Amino acid sequence: MSAILERACAKLNLGLAVRGRRAGGYHELQTLLATTDFCDEVLLVPRDEGVGLRVGGPVEAPAGRENLAWRAAELYLEAVGVDGGVEVRLVKQIPAGAGLGGGSADAAAVLRGLARLYPAAVDLAELALRLGADVPFLLRGGLAEARGVGEELTFLEPLEAHFVLVKPPFEVPTAGAYAALEESDFGPDLDTEAILRALRLGEVPPWHNDLERAVFFAYPPLADLKKLLEGHGLEGVLMSGSGSTLFAPVESRAKAEWYADVLARRYPGFFTKAVSTSAGAGG
Repeated sequence: MSAILERACAKLNLGLAVRGRRAGGYHELQTLLATTDFCDEVLLVPRDEGVGLRVGGPVEAPAGRENLAWRAAELYLEAVGVDGGVEVRLVKQIPAGAGLGGGSADAAAVLRGLARLYPAAVDLAELALRLGADVPFLLRGGLAEARGVGEELTFLEPLEAHFVLVKPPFEVPTAGAYAALEESDFGPDLDTEAILRALRLGEVPPWHNDLERAVFFAYPPLADLKKLLEGHGLEGVLMSGSGSTLFAPVESRAKAEWYADVLARRYPGFFTKAVSTSAGAGG
């Protein structure tokens, strides 16, 4: 049985509306999700039993059960009850605590790969939701409107768009960002059609992220960074997910690369990256 290679691609939230708080503490969301061509690599190597994990690449990540990729492998193998195990070899590129869904993308890639390595009649979407709200979308990727806690997905026609990402040298814990939300932060629904139309026409999208006030209050340098990026001529600067990555749309990949290079030199120690949206989970 040969090894399986999967790409685990980062996502952007092209707007995020918090519609309310559920009884269990979760929040009711509406968000527009898009995968990008910025990806980790996940190699699944069959072995006799159990789960192993090796992590390499420029970004550090845990190599034990605290890693979502490990938990995804364990969950799948338990669900299908196969005689066999897997070693997950993960090459990390996507920074953690960035609002880019890197850990969720890795978990989704593990589920996809194991479904090829050990095929079985199992509901991958149900397993994905048990791992995290972003994982069901990242199983397929592309472009989708998500509601509920992220599990109610409406997939849309892929969008070609280009963005520059800037992440300061600190992380924002997702749970803390949501815990700091107040009811006054809850905003109106996103106008999905208007956002997509603006991106296709090269205009500034009418998007918003209802987590920004709480996160910017807890992390004032992030609010300052948004103003600095706007001062560099970027329009429509938005936080992805719960941060700490900020991003802005630009008219071409070449312009995104130019901005990423300029901003990397202007802000040493910050992570900058040019990305484009992709058609699916494999980039």
